[in-house]
Amino acid sequence: MHQILLSLHSINRWFVLLSILYSIYLAARGRFQRLKFTAHANFMRHTTATISQIQLLLGLSLYMISPVVKFAMTESDTGHLVSEHVFFKYIHIWLMATSVVLITLGSSKAKRMETDTQKFSTMLFWFCLALLVILIAIPWPFSPFASRPFLRPF
Repeated sequence: MHQILLSLHSINRWFVLLSILYSIYLAARGRFQRLKFTAHANFMRHTTATISQIQLLLGLSLYMISPVVKFAMTESDTGHLVSEHVFFKYIHIWLMATSVVLITLGSSKAKRMETDTQKFSTMLFWFCLALLVILIAIPWPFSPFASRPFLRPF
């Protein structure tokens, strides 16, 4: 079960990144070119929020059964400022949950705005903020905190 969740979480990461990048592109283009907030833009707003929420559920499920987190619960102070175990136990989970909250807030606020420009501006601001948090919290292969592969196989 752990390996399946880990693989799904790894694969879905790319769907989250692609959807948020595309939504940011649509929002920036719509905002600066003063375009109409189309059904497609609304679909992407909603889809990005949904995919990120699914990713959070996968991550929380993984967090509950992860041997890395279980080990971190018993680990004593190693002298490192941020160990890999501390990264997954605290930093990754909280930053990613925060990013999903930011995406959900941005999606919800954009939905309720009156003008198309306001919808695009709201989406652009909140999704960019969430993307920044996501990029910090992903355990990239080059990360000094915890390195993981770009894609985990099943």
